[in-house]
Amino acid sequence: MELFYPSLLGFFVLFVTLSFHFLFAQKSGSNKGNLPPGRTGFPVVGESLEFLSTGWKGHPEKFIFDRIAKYSSYVFRTSLLGSPAVVFCGAAGNKFLFSNENKLVQAWWPSSVDKIFPSSTQTSSKEEAIRLRKMLPNFLKAEALQRYVGIMDEIAQRHFATDWENKDQVVTFPLTKRYTFWLACRLFVSVEDPKQVAKFEDPFGVLAAGLLSIPIDLPGTPFNRAIKASNFIRRELVAIIKQRKLDLAEGKASPTQDILSHMLLTSDENGKFMHEADIADKILGLLVGGHDTASSSCASIVKFLAELPEVYEGVYKEQMEIAKSKAPGELLNFNDIQKMKYSWNVACEVMRLAPPLQGAFREAISDFMYSGFSIPKGWKIYWSAHSTHRNAEFFPEPLKFDPSRFEGSGPAPYTFVPFGGGPRMCPGKEYARLEILVFMHHLVKRFKWEKMIPNEKIIVDPMPNPEKGLPIRLYPHKA
Repeated sequence: MELFYPSLLGFFVLFVTLSFHFLFAQKSGSNKGNLPPGRTGFPVVGESLEFLSTGWKGHPEKFIFDRIAKYSSYVFRTSLLGSPAVVFCGAAGNKFLFSNENKLVQAWWPSSVDKIFPSSTQTSSKEEAIRLRKMLPNFLKAEALQRYVGIMDEIAQRHFATDWENKDQVVTFPLTKRYTFWLACRLFVSVEDPKQVAKFEDPFGVLAAGLLSIPIDLPGTPFNRAIKASNFIRRELVAIIKQRKLDLAEGKASPTQDILSHMLLTSDENGKFMHEADIADKILGLLVGGHDTASSSCASIVKFLAELPEVYEGVYKEQMEIAKSKAPGELLNFNDIQKMKYSWNVACEVMRLAPPLQGAFREAISDFMYSGFSIPKGWKIYWSAHSTHRNAEFFPEPLKFDPSRFEGSGPAPYTFVPFGGGPRMCPGKEYARLEILVFMHHLVKRFKWEKMIPNEKIIVDPMPNPEKGLPIRLYPHKA
């Protein structure tokens, strides 16, 4: 959930600021104490268009670093999403926010999200996210996920056989999205047949397009179609859930086969089990949030490995040693994943330079002081991964691709934050690590490749997105 909802907020900046629904928010807290340095920009719009446009131009960090330099401060005031906002930068800002989750700040996203992800229990998306986060760790921790590495390997083999092999060229980004969505369907609800996955794929595309559109619920609008798509998917999920309950009762399904079984068999602190519709709500959010950011990272890995042949060779050598150690037909296991140290260092350096999560919003739940400045209750707070990832103070020569940064104890605390941090660190971090490394294993084992558009623009809206989808020419390794 931490990865999903905040990653969509960049789009909502444009939509919401072009309306006047939040005009009143400009006035709230405007006369409270010693506010951080900054400006609110144009009426209603604030600085939102500049915030967005730097991402469209492929340099989202520019909005942050221009203001750090201008105000000589790692905390500054602005106006985003029609509301007054404060941007916290640097490791100290990250530590403060991550350490004060649900004490001074709480997660925040637009109320319009509730229209596409309505709760069957009539609670807000924020409350549902809190409930879900309490349940997920038992399923998504490393020990629990070990048993699924072989399943990930099997899905990856089928994906590459279908969409990559025997092709001279492919468009990368749609394929990485298909791979991560297929995995999410299998590991969350045991849907793995390509035809069944495709049945969900189109409605999910409609849903995603609606989330990235003006949130006006009128017949025929993308937002309205997204609401209808979410209702369709929810009905399909309820049918799957009903069947699973029968299969579990009859011993035809395993309690550990996926997150659906886990949800059906896990009670809350009061001993109550979730209703079918409630589980469908949770699964819907997980299916959307469980693949978007990982697919962006996989595509970025393809990009950087094409540009850095010496890094590719290091990954290839490591992965081939693992491949040669396997018997014919033997699947990858967790021990194999643990051997992929250089590959994961490479993936981390990719996520440092092209973080799938650019940052996230919080909301002040009370007045508080930070670095000598007053932060009024109700103000939005934004933290940016780039404020540390591309900062020479924390990463010398920040634009240089250097996987060795992650050797040993790795970066200093609160400086490398692609998964957030603190109580709201993405619970799917280990899941993402496994699916990314399995993808890298099958990719380099099969191919070398080159970019067909050498200087293809990377648009950040809000995740890194190759403008043309990253078309590449494939060169299969000789058997």
